[in-house]
Amino acid sequence: MAALILVRYGELALKSAPVRREFERTLRRNVLDQFAVAAEPCRLRSDHGHLYVEADDAARAIRLLRRVFGVTSVSEVVEVPTDRDRIREAALRVIEPQLFAGARFAVRARRTGQHPFTSQQLGADLGGDILDRFAALHLKVDLETPEVELAVEVRDARTYLSTGRQAGPGGLPLGVAGRVVALVDGPRGALGAYLLMKRGCRCSLVPTAAGVPLVEQVLRRFDPHLVVAPPAAATDDVNPLLSQLADGAHADGLVLPLTVDDYPEARSRWGERVIFSPTVGLTDAEVVGRWHDAEQLAA
Repeated sequence: MAALILVRYGELALKSAPVRREFERTLRRNVLDQFAVAAEPCRLRSDHGHLYVEADDAARAIRLLRRVFGVTSVSEVVEVPTDRDRIREAALRVIEPQLFAGARFAVRARRTGQHPFTSQQLGADLGGDILDRFAALHLKVDLETPEVELAVEVRDARTYLSTGRQAGPGGLPLGVAGRVVALVDGPRGALGAYLLMKRGCRCSLVPTAAGVPLVEQVLRRFDPHLVVAPPAAATDDVNPLLSQLADGAHADGLVLPLTVDDYPEARSRWGERVIFSPTVGLTDAEVVGRWHDAEQLAA
Protein backbone atom coordinates (compact mmCIF):
# COMPACT_ATOMS: atom_id res chain seq x y z
CA MET A 1 0.00 0.00 0.00
CA ALA A 2 1.32 3.45 -0.91
CA ALA A 3 2.34 5.72 1.94
CA LEU A 4 0.47 9.01 2.39
CA ILE A 5 2.45 12.16 3.16
CA LEU A 6 0.74 15.28 4.48
CA VAL A 7 2.49 18.43 3.22
CA ARG A 8 1.95 21.69 5.09
CA TYR A 9 2.71 25.13 3.76
CA GLY A 10 2.57 28.44 5.55
CA GLU A 11 3.35 31.86 4.15
CA LEU A 12 1.68 31.52 0.76
CA ALA A 13 -1.62 30.68 2.48
CA LEU A 14 -1.76 34.33 3.66
CA LYS A 15 -1.88 35.76 0.14
CA SER A 16 -5.01 37.07 -1.59
CA ALA A 17 -7.17 34.41 -3.26
CA PRO A 18 -5.88 34.91 -6.86
CA VAL A 19 -2.23 35.09 -5.76
CA ARG A 20 -2.66 32.12 -3.47
CA ARG A 21 -4.11 30.00 -6.27
CA GLU A 22 -1.17 30.84 -8.53
CA PHE A 23 1.37 30.16 -5.79
CA GLU A 24 -0.30 26.83 -4.98
CA ARG A 25 -0.18 25.82 -8.65
CA THR A 26 3.53 26.64 -8.70
CA LEU A 27 4.08 24.68 -5.49
CA ARG A 28 2.36 21.62 -6.96
CA ARG A 29 4.48 21.87 -10.13
CA ASN A 30 7.63 22.09 -8.06
CA VAL A 31 6.66 19.02 -6.04
CA LEU A 32 6.01 17.03 -9.20
CA ASP A 33 9.33 18.26 -10.69
CA GLN A 34 11.25 16.86 -7.72
CA PHE A 35 9.61 13.44 -8.08
CA ALA A 36 9.98 13.39 -11.87
CA VAL A 37 13.71 14.15 -11.78
CA ALA A 38 14.19 11.47 -9.11
CA ALA A 39 12.15 9.00 -11.22
CA GLU A 40 9.97 8.47 -8.16
CA PRO A 41 6.27 7.86 -8.92
CA CYS A 42 3.71 9.73 -6.88
CA ARG A 43 0.12 10.93 -6.83
CA LEU A 44 -0.71 14.45 -5.69
CA ARG A 45 -3.94 15.96 -4.39
CA SER A 46 -4.77 18.99 -2.31
CA ASP A 47 -7.33 20.73 -0.14
CA HIS A 48 -7.43 24.18 1.43
CA GLY A 49 -4.01 24.59 3.02
CA HIS A 50 -2.45 21.15 2.51
CA LEU A 51 -1.05 18.87 -0.15
CA TYR A 52 -1.23 15.08 0.02
CA VAL A 53 1.38 12.92 -1.70
CA GLU A 54 0.96 9.19 -2.21
CA ALA A 55 4.26 7.39 -2.84
CA ASP A 56 5.63 3.86 -2.58
CA ASP A 57 8.70 4.89 -0.57
CA ALA A 58 7.74 7.19 2.31
CA ALA A 59 11.31 7.98 3.40
CA ARG A 60 12.36 8.88 -0.15
CA ALA A 61 9.23 10.98 -0.66
CA ILE A 62 9.85 12.93 2.54
CA ARG A 63 13.45 13.66 1.50
CA LEU A 64 12.23 15.06 -1.82
CA LEU A 65 9.47 17.14 -0.25
CA ARG A 66 11.88 18.72 2.24
CA ARG A 67 13.68 20.25 -0.76
CA VAL A 68 10.61 22.14 -2.01
CA PHE A 69 10.51 25.83 -1.10
CA GLY A 70 7.16 26.80 0.38
CA VAL A 71 6.82 23.54 2.31
CA THR A 72 6.95 24.14 6.07
CA SER A 73 6.71 20.53 7.27
CA VAL A 74 5.78 17.00 6.20
CA SER A 75 4.39 13.97 8.02
CA GLU A 76 3.62 10.41 7.05
CA VAL A 77 -0.04 10.02 8.03
CA VAL A 78 -2.81 7.47 8.37
CA GLU A 79 -6.07 8.61 6.76
CA VAL A 80 -9.50 7.55 8.09
CA PRO A 81 -13.07 8.82 7.78
CA THR A 82 -14.04 11.42 10.36
CA ASP A 83 -15.89 9.00 12.58
CA ARG A 84 -15.20 8.90 16.34
CA ASP A 85 -14.71 5.12 16.50
CA ARG A 86 -12.51 5.04 13.38
CA ILE A 87 -10.36 7.88 14.72
CA ARG A 88 -9.98 6.09 18.07
CA GLU A 89 -8.93 2.83 16.41
CA ALA A 90 -6.41 4.62 14.20
CA ALA A 91 -5.02 6.69 17.09
CA LEU A 92 -4.30 3.61 19.17
CA ARG A 93 -2.71 1.84 16.21
CA VAL A 94 -0.55 4.80 15.20
CA ILE A 95 0.77 5.68 18.64
CA GLU A 96 1.39 2.16 19.95
CA PRO A 97 4.82 1.61 18.27
CA GLN A 98 6.10 4.86 19.79
CA LEU A 99 5.13 4.15 23.39
CA PHE A 100 7.31 2.77 26.18
CA ALA A 101 6.97 2.32 29.93
CA GLY A 102 6.48 5.64 31.73
CA ALA A 103 6.41 7.68 28.51
CA ARG A 104 5.10 11.24 28.62
CA PHE A 105 2.68 11.82 25.74
CA ALA A 106 0.37 14.44 24.28
CA VAL A 107 -2.44 14.48 21.74
CA ARG A 108 -2.66 17.56 19.50
CA ALA A 109 -6.03 17.76 17.75
CA ARG A 110 -7.04 20.34 15.13
CA ARG A 111 -10.24 20.61 13.11
CA THR A 112 -11.49 22.21 9.92
CA GLY A 113 -15.23 22.01 9.26
CA GLN A 114 -18.34 21.27 11.32
CA HIS A 115 -18.26 18.31 13.72
CA PRO A 116 -20.13 17.19 16.86
CA PHE A 117 -16.98 17.69 18.96
CA THR A 118 -14.39 20.38 19.56
CA SER A 119 -10.65 19.97 19.03
CA GLN A 120 -10.13 20.09 22.80
CA GLN A 121 -12.77 17.42 23.41
CA LEU A 122 -11.30 15.15 20.77
CA GLY A 123 -7.78 15.52 22.17
CA ALA A 124 -8.93 14.82 25.73
CA ASP A 125 -11.02 11.81 24.68
CA LEU A 126 -8.17 10.27 22.68
CA GLY A 127 -5.77 10.88 25.56
CA GLY A 128 -8.14 8.97 27.83
CA ASP A 129 -8.44 6.16 25.30
CA ILE A 130 -4.65 5.84 25.14
CA LEU A 131 -4.32 5.78 28.94
CA ASP A 132 -6.99 3.09 29.19
CA ARG A 133 -5.65 0.85 26.40
CA PHE A 134 -2.02 1.03 27.56
CA ALA A 135 -2.57 1.20 31.33
CA ALA A 136 0.18 -1.34 31.92
CA LEU A 137 2.75 1.14 30.60
CA HIS A 138 1.90 3.75 33.27
CA LEU A 139 1.88 6.57 30.73
CA LYS A 140 1.70 10.23 31.73
CA VAL A 141 0.01 13.09 29.91
CA ASP A 142 2.46 15.97 29.37
CA LEU A 143 1.30 18.78 27.11
CA GLU A 144 4.46 20.86 27.59
CA THR A 145 7.38 18.48 26.98
CA PRO A 146 5.97 15.17 25.68
CA GLU A 147 8.26 12.36 24.61
CA VAL A 148 5.60 11.03 22.24
CA GLU A 149 3.16 13.26 20.38
CA LEU A 150 0.11 12.22 18.38
CA ALA A 151 -1.15 14.78 15.87
CA VAL A 152 -4.77 14.47 14.74
CA GLU A 153 -5.87 16.75 11.91
CA VAL A 154 -9.59 16.59 11.14
CA ARG A 155 -10.27 17.96 7.66
CA ASP A 156 -14.04 17.89 7.14
CA ALA A 157 -14.93 14.27 6.27
CA ARG A 158 -11.36 12.90 6.48
CA THR A 159 -8.94 12.70 9.43
CA TYR A 160 -5.15 12.36 9.33
CA LEU A 161 -3.04 10.99 12.19
CA SER A 162 0.73 11.04 12.66
CA THR A 163 3.40 10.85 15.34
CA GLY A 164 6.06 13.08 13.86
CA ARG A 165 6.83 15.83 11.41
CA GLN A 166 9.95 16.92 9.58
CA ALA A 167 10.67 20.52 8.70
CA GLY A 168 10.82 21.86 5.16
CA PRO A 169 12.59 25.02 4.01
CA GLY A 170 9.49 27.24 4.18
CA GLY A 171 9.43 30.48 2.23
CA LEU A 172 7.71 30.86 -1.14
CA PRO A 173 7.50 28.45 -4.08
CA LEU A 174 10.45 28.62 -6.43
CA GLY A 175 9.58 30.65 -9.50
CA VAL A 176 7.05 33.16 -8.16
CA ALA A 177 9.42 36.11 -7.69
CA GLY A 178 11.60 36.74 -10.74
CA ARG A 179 15.15 35.78 -11.70
CA VAL A 180 18.54 36.57 -10.23
CA VAL A 181 22.16 35.61 -10.89
CA ALA A 182 24.32 34.65 -7.92
CA LEU A 183 28.05 34.33 -7.35
CA VAL A 184 28.81 31.17 -5.36
CA ASP A 185 32.39 31.35 -4.13
CA GLY A 186 31.91 29.67 -0.75
CA PRO A 187 29.31 29.23 2.01
CA ARG A 188 28.40 32.94 2.14
CA GLY A 189 27.72 33.12 -1.58
CA ALA A 190 25.87 29.78 -1.54
CA LEU A 191 23.71 30.88 1.38
CA GLY A 192 22.89 34.14 -0.39
CA ALA A 193 21.63 32.18 -3.42
CA TYR A 194 19.67 29.82 -1.16
CA LEU A 195 17.96 32.71 0.63
CA LEU A 196 16.86 34.32 -2.65
CA MET A 197 15.59 30.95 -3.87
CA LYS A 198 13.66 30.67 -0.62
CA ARG A 199 11.93 33.96 -1.49
CA GLY A 200 10.73 32.44 -4.76
CA CYS A 201 13.50 33.60 -7.13
CA ARG A 202 14.89 31.41 -9.87
CA CYS A 203 18.68 31.59 -9.59
CA SER A 204 21.34 31.19 -12.25
CA LEU A 205 24.72 30.57 -10.69
CA VAL A 206 28.33 31.48 -11.39
CA PRO A 207 30.47 29.22 -9.17
CA THR A 208 34.16 29.32 -8.44
CA ALA A 209 36.06 26.08 -7.84
CA ALA A 210 35.32 26.39 -4.12
CA GLY A 211 31.63 26.89 -4.87
CA VAL A 212 31.12 23.92 -7.19
CA PRO A 213 30.56 21.31 -4.41
CA LEU A 214 28.08 23.63 -2.69
CA VAL A 215 26.14 24.00 -5.92
CA GLU A 216 26.16 20.35 -6.94
CA GLN A 217 25.65 18.79 -3.52
CA VAL A 218 23.11 21.25 -2.11
CA LEU A 219 21.65 24.02 -4.30
CA ARG A 220 20.93 21.83 -7.31
CA ARG A 221 18.82 19.55 -5.14
CA PHE A 222 16.45 22.44 -4.41
CA ASP A 223 16.01 23.27 -8.10
CA PRO A 224 16.15 20.45 -10.66
CA HIS A 225 16.26 23.09 -13.44
CA LEU A 226 19.10 25.13 -11.97
CA VAL A 227 21.23 26.99 -14.54
CA VAL A 228 24.94 26.84 -13.66
CA ALA A 229 27.72 28.51 -15.64
CA PRO A 230 31.08 26.73 -16.09
CA PRO A 231 33.23 27.23 -12.99
CA ALA A 232 35.32 30.39 -12.94
CA ALA A 233 39.05 29.86 -12.57
CA ALA A 234 40.86 31.41 -9.62
CA THR A 235 42.46 33.97 -11.94
CA ASP A 236 39.22 34.91 -13.74
CA ASP A 237 37.41 38.19 -13.27
CA VAL A 238 33.92 36.89 -12.42
CA ASN A 239 32.20 40.20 -13.14
CA PRO A 240 31.98 39.71 -16.93
CA LEU A 241 30.64 36.19 -16.35
CA LEU A 242 27.98 37.52 -13.98
CA SER A 243 27.03 40.27 -16.41
CA GLN A 244 26.80 37.90 -19.37
CA LEU A 245 24.64 35.41 -17.49
CA ALA A 246 22.43 38.19 -16.10
CA ASP A 247 21.83 39.58 -19.59
CA GLY A 248 21.05 36.15 -21.01
CA ALA A 249 18.64 35.29 -18.20
CA HIS A 250 17.01 38.74 -18.19
CA ALA A 251 17.78 38.75 -14.47
CA ASP A 252 16.18 41.22 -12.10
CA GLY A 253 19.35 41.51 -10.04
CA LEU A 254 22.62 40.05 -8.79
CA VAL A 255 23.22 38.17 -5.54
CA LEU A 256 26.70 38.89 -4.21
CA PRO A 257 28.49 37.86 -0.98
CA LEU A 258 29.30 41.45 0.01
CA THR A 259 30.30 43.06 3.28
CA VAL A 260 29.20 46.58 4.16
CA ASP A 261 32.61 47.93 3.10
CA ASP A 262 32.23 46.27 -0.33
CA TYR A 263 29.07 48.17 -1.26
CA PRO A 264 30.57 51.41 -2.61
CA GLU A 265 32.81 49.56 -5.07
CA ALA A 266 29.99 47.20 -6.06
CA ARG A 267 27.60 50.08 -6.64
CA SER A 268 30.16 51.82 -8.79
CA ARG A 269 30.86 48.62 -10.74
CA TRP A 270 27.26 47.58 -11.36
CA GLY A 271 25.56 50.93 -11.84
CA GLU A 272 21.80 50.50 -12.22
CA ARG A 273 21.70 46.75 -11.61
CA VAL A 274 19.87 45.70 -8.47
CA ILE A 275 22.24 44.06 -5.97
CA PHE A 276 21.12 41.66 -3.25
CA SER A 277 23.38 40.59 -0.41
CA PRO A 278 21.16 38.84 2.14
CA THR A 279 24.09 37.62 4.25
CA VAL A 280 25.63 41.06 4.80
CA GLY A 281 24.47 41.18 8.43
CA LEU A 282 25.60 37.66 9.33
CA THR A 283 28.84 36.65 11.01
CA ASP A 284 30.87 33.81 9.50
CA ALA A 285 29.65 31.52 12.28
CA GLU A 286 26.02 32.41 11.52
CA VAL A 287 26.58 31.74 7.83
CA VAL A 288 28.04 28.31 8.60
CA GLY A 289 25.13 27.49 10.90
CA ARG A 290 22.45 28.47 8.39
CA TRP A 291 24.23 26.74 5.56
CA HIS A 292 24.40 23.59 7.67
CA ASP A 293 20.59 23.76 8.00
CA ALA A 294 20.29 23.94 4.20
CA GLU A 295 22.62 20.96 3.84
CA GLN A 296 20.43 18.94 6.21
CA LEU A 297 17.33 19.68 4.14
CA ALA A 298 19.16 18.70 0.92
CA ALA A 299 20.55 15.45 2.36
